[in-house]
Amino acid sequence: MTSSRLRSRTTERTVVPAVAADELFKAYGDAPAVGPIDLVVPPGEALLLVGHNGSGKSTLLAMVAGLLEPSEGEARVFGEPPGSMAARAVTSYLPDTPVLYDDLSVREHLQYVSRLHGADDDPARLDGIMDRLGLLDRADQLPSQFSRGLRQRTAIAVGVCRPFGLLLVDEPFVGLDTAGRDALVELLREARSEGATMVVATHDPSILGWFDRTVELSDGEVVADHAPGDPLVMDTTVDEGDEGDEGDEGDEAD
Repeated sequence: MTSSRLRSRTTERTVVPAVAADELFKAYGDAPAVGPIDLVVPPGEALLLVGHNGSGKSTLLAMVAGLLEPSEGEARVFGEPPGSMAARAVTSYLPDTPVLYDDLSVREHLQYVSRLHGADDDPARLDGIMDRLGLLDRADQLPSQFSRGLRQRTAIAVGVCRPFGLLLVDEPFVGLDTAGRDALVELLREARSEGATMVVATHDPSILGWFDRTVELSDGEVVADHAPGDPLVMDTTVDEGDEGDEGDEGDEAD
């Protein structure tokens, strides 16, 4: 995977955060979903956002990605409003449900997104990404005909084929078998080593070890913000059936 990384902009004494949330709040009618939250993510940090289903992780990421308007407060991505052209140019967002085109093959997805963001669409580079995710033999097939796990792999390939300075990932392991999980972890670690900032939301703390920081959410509020080696405040064990096919290795079968 090759992608340019946004270098942090500095003044004489100030580094612009990759993500800054100031009293960020979202409600649906009278029901609060997130916040108010204050959160700063420095450039290059790998932050793990942990919480149960319904804790507000997805809502928070969607606001940072510019896909959901906050009810109050504001967020900034490298100093720019989420959803602005400047923020979108440096943000790659992988939602918990793959969003793909019905009439494009896997290869065509990668070509389109690469060209859209000014990245190299060299076939060898794109083949390399697909190969790492076990998709090369399916490069000319339509993801609309894939299983949940294969659609998830395709969405990951689309997310990492473009340049980004900020990677937002929501429940990335849902639907992936062991090989898919390992490939994703390798890609995330590689992006981190290349200087990307990442915020990964999950209820699965098994990848805690190599993140710089863990933020725990419960009922839309931050209940802990600590180093990854510290024990979690909450028990994030998922009740059986809560996540459907997560971890079901059979989900990626033909």
